[in-house]
Amino acid sequence: MGETIFSKIIKKEIPAEIVYESDTVLAFRDINPQAPVHILIIPKIEIPTVREINGLEHASLLGEMYDAANQIAKDEGISENGFRLVFNCGDNGGQEVYHIHMHLLGGRQMQWPPG
Repeated sequence: MGETIFSKIIKKEIPAEIVYESDTVLAFRDINPQAPVHILIIPKIEIPTVREINGLEHASLLGEMYDAANQIAKDEGISENGFRLVFNCGDNGGQEVYHIHMHLLGGRQMQWPPG
């Protein structure tokens, strides 16, 4: 699929407001926020969509992404009141960048259904 904008952010070729980084995960503020807190949490390896996730191979990585989300939510002061975590998959699922990413949304009352 080629290099994505997220690959360039991982390599620090383009700027992003990074809020969390480990050896395998990076998190940064969304440039088009849909909530007062809108952070994207991405693996540092390229996995195009959730369809390519292999539970045995990627379980630890996904666990770290969720751990990062919990830590960031605490750091951002939204942990106690609640937040939303979202993965979009494919065009009809609203995925725009084909490098899996978890949206952490919070800081306001979320609506249901989401869209």
